[in-house]
Amino acid sequence: MTLPITLLTGFLGAGKTTLLNQLLRDTSMANTLVIINEFGEIGLDHLFVEALPGDMMMLSSGCLCCTIRGDLANTLEDIIDRRMDGKLGNIDRIILETTGLADPAPILHTLMGHPRLMLNFRLESIITLIDATNGEATLKTQPEALKQAAVADRLVLTKTDLQPVGDALLAQLHALNPTATVLTSAQATPAALLNAGLYNPESKIPDVRRWLNAEALSHDHHHHDVNRHSSEIRAFCLRSDIAVSPGAFDIFIELLRSLHGPGLLRVKGIIALNDRPDAPIVIHGVQHVFHPPVRLAAWPDADHSTRLVFIVKNIPAGTIAALWSAFTGMPMVDTQDAASHQHNPLKPGHGGLLA
Repeated sequence: MTLPITLLTGFLGAGKTTLLNQLLRDTSMANTLVIINEFGEIGLDHLFVEALPGDMMMLSSGCLCCTIRGDLANTLEDIIDRRMDGKLGNIDRIILETTGLADPAPILHTLMGHPRLMLNFRLESIITLIDATNGEATLKTQPEALKQAAVADRLVLTKTDLQPVGDALLAQLHALNPTATVLTSAQATPAALLNAGLYNPESKIPDVRRWLNAEALSHDHHHHDVNRHSSEIRAFCLRSDIAVSPGAFDIFIELLRSLHGPGLLRVKGIIALNDRPDAPIVIHGVQHVFHPPVRLAAWPDADHSTRLVFIVKNIPAGTIAALWSAFTGMPMVDTQDAASHQHNPLKPGHGGLLA
């Protein structure tokens, strides 16, 4: 069974360690392995109760904690070996805390593109912390902070006791990532933050609707008019009602990666292929790295349309929709523009149906 990995990120001073302490005190986190950069850099020392062989610590909550040795891939491969040898006990999940200056893309590349890691781990969710006092200025001046916010599944607003969350910051986050769930640190419980990925651990079935959260884009008529503070980052959902051939889809993905890879901050989708239209595939990509597609046994709900959610930098929705149409021969709708101009979805210059 693959272990779910949650990425905990956020810019310098956002409060990652405070939140990590808060999470680890919860009894539901007892079988968690935490990966950090250096023990001395964070304030978890009061939770350490026992040093274990191989630079690993046992925490008072029952969690294990280790530091990154060399690079992340080496650390995770070491964890695989220890798990196979029975030296880790019962581990249910991994939380990986990044440095505040980390660009999340290389970390996601490692998790999604390393063959051995893909067989043993799955990216479960990305949690990004935003400082309510400095977040607006940080997002305007720090490219890493923008990327951290744009790729998140959960956005946690911290230090709200020092300053109420302003409308400008909320609008900024909504423009960057309208599909993410926004919480305050007081609401940031394990139940609210974890298990945000594709598979529901309780039922062991895919929860595609929650994972994609495409409805946040489909019903957000005004999202694309929000001032994005020159970030050039936007989110959109493209939809197609007709199943396409596997070959055409493969070409589309290859060209998407080769032509637009650097601008694809995150791509998630469920796709209807005409070889097995009753069993869709799910894709997940970051820049030019795409996880191998997963074939579902059946559609998770009554909606059998292809839905692709993009968070991009400097790529118009129409460019991707036109690429899809060129290689599949099928139209694709930008659901935001279709909703905003539903009386005339073919009106030039407004997205709509692109054939």
